Amino acid sequence: MRYSLLDLSPVPEGFDAADAFRNTGELAQNAERWGYHRYWMAEHHNMPGIASAATAVLIGHVAGLTKSIRVGAGGIMLPNHAPLAVAEAFGTLATLYPGRIDLGLGRAPGGDAAVMQALGVQHARAERFADEVAELRDMMGEPNPARSVRALPGEGTHVPIWILGSSLYGAQVAAVHGMPYAFASHFAPTMLKQALEVYRRYFQPSEQLEKPHAMMAVNVFAADQEDEARYLRTTMQQAFYRLRTGQPGKLPKPVKDLSTVVPASAHATLDEMLRISAVGGPDQVAAQMQDLIATYQPDEVILTGQIHDHAARLRSFEIAAEVMQSL
Repeated sequence: MRYSLLDLSPVPEGFDAADAFRNTGELAQNAERWGYHRYWMAEHHNMPGIASAATAVLIGHVAGLTKSIRVGAGGIMLPNHAPLAVAEAFGTLATLYPGRIDLGLGRAPGGDAAVMQALGVQHARAERFADEVAELRDMMGEPNPARSVRALPGEGTHVPIWILGSSLYGAQVAAVHGMPYAFASHFAPTMLKQALEVYRRYFQPSEQLEKPHAMMAVNVFAADQEDEARYLRTTMQQAFYRLRTGQPGKLPKPVKDLSTVVPASAHATLDEMLRISAVGGPDQVAAQMQDLIATYQPDEVILTGQIHDHAARLRSFEIAAEVMQSL
């Protein structure tokens, strides 16, 4: 089974965006060496702890630092951008790095109401998501001189387009259009099983894809010892709690006792949000990954994990790669 990596280019406390970009470059180069198939980055705005806002720019940076790993967006929030602009940006990337670029599309704004206003985004754009996906795919398909507006570069690049989602809507769009589907189970696992069922049941073959291809996102916090892995995980637990309570910030340092920084009353909610996770030493992570794969039967997995210490984060993804190779 192919295994991939989702990186938000996190900005840890005590560091800045330049550090985050250096860390992303080093992680991507190692991910290629460790056998990861794709290296995806996601669009988020107005978040001090995430440096991947200009996603297409960062994809180009990572593609230039690597040689063979696929690099892409997981994803671009389509309501924030005109389809033509996305086609031109990813057509440019695909021309510079042929056969290596992926384009995952979501319909969330990637930020709050203030971000939407700053970007000039209207709520109605999300309602046109399926139509704009079709328009974008057409723009990057076979050249059509009769089009009044053409993506140049872009047309003829056939950049693989994925639909991202955390609900049934994305699953339906991906199925009807015959496109690969990636579910955001790393933070919104509630509808994972039902969405995969809908996607597979209603999938219609297309020129891009003959049969369903579903990818599941899994958090991984791996270390040589279980206690260390659970300690590392407290960073992501804190980050999610702060985000949910309107206190976004840089990626916090881990703590020995989560209850000292997150009320015990919030632990159950965090556990549910981060339920699709593998935590522990190599053997424990292997057992948990095997169980998740057996339960949900994904065609591919994409691994992620917000860890404050860069060296520990590298080691976690290295262990995860060894686990996936063993499975």
